Amino acid sequence: MKSCLTRRRFLQATATAAALSPLLSSRLAAAPAEPIKKAIPASGERISVIGVGTSRTFDIDVEDAAQSPLLEVMRAFFDNGGQLIDSSPMYGNAEAVTGALLAQLDNTAGLFTATKVWTYGKQEGIEQMRRSMRRLGVQRIDLMQIHNLRDWRVQLETLRQWKAEGLLRYIGITTSHGRYHDELEDILRQQPLDFVQFSYNIENRDAEDRLLPIARDRGIATLINRPYQRGSLFRRVKGKELPGWAAEFDCASWGQFFLKFIASHPDVTCIIPATSKVKHMVDNMGAGYGRLPDAAMRERMAGYMASL
Repeated sequence: MKSCLTRRRFLQATATAAALSPLLSSRLAAAPAEPIKKAIPASGERISVIGVGTSRTFDIDVEDAAQSPLLEVMRAFFDNGGQLIDSSPMYGNAEAVTGALLAQLDNTAGLFTATKVWTYGKQEGIEQMRRSMRRLGVQRIDLMQIHNLRDWRVQLETLRQWKAEGLLRYIGITTSHGRYHDELEDILRQQPLDFVQFSYNIENRDAEDRLLPIARDRGIATLINRPYQRGSLFRRVKGKELPGWAAEFDCASWGQFFLKFIASHPDVTCIIPATSKVKHMVDNMGAGYGRLPDAAMRERMAGYMASL
């Protein structure tokens, strides 16, 4: 909660009041009308580079979902070109809340559902995935991922079978812990997967050396979690003005600064920041419009952060 409050102060203090509008064109006048999309290597299908995560933020009482601020958060997501929503049984009520919100919206064109299997045993995995479908309110899940490598050999066999049967469109694996990266690399090299999810941001660039190149070479799409390093990036820039040269890549806030750094990596497919606030959602979505920094600008951004 502390990081959310800090970010609110940043948004109020950096002339981003226009970001509160649901129309991105009124925020970034120079931005094109269409969101930036990246291709999924396995199919060529293109999805918006900014998605949304549901960890913590969507874990509320399901009965309260339709009356909660999250309904407008989700409306803003789709109004501004969002597609991929990432969840997990690990996130408490998040899947069920997501399903309840989706049922209330009429602007969900392009919806791309992503969730995870997070259990041990074949039958337990099957039952958990069926429960996820019911909670999300879908007959087919776009992306099913093995959460934090849990029982991955057993679960991957089921995921392949379900994909062959048309119950899943894509399959993948995730981690948010650096200690699993060695094993994850081996899996990516040996197993045919469509997606991989891991942490990457301007402060934590370890993935650039190993995971991102492997994903590129193996034709695996990448989902990026923890883009704000769990709020620590906002604490790093507390009291600092956004550098003027950020306008060169259509960046209007620190949140967009951090997201555009990630989105500009050629091997990143989609980023999934989580939020429970409309203005943060609109600001996040703004990172998926306009220009992205080139390689030289990315190093300038990283150097600026290192100097703080």
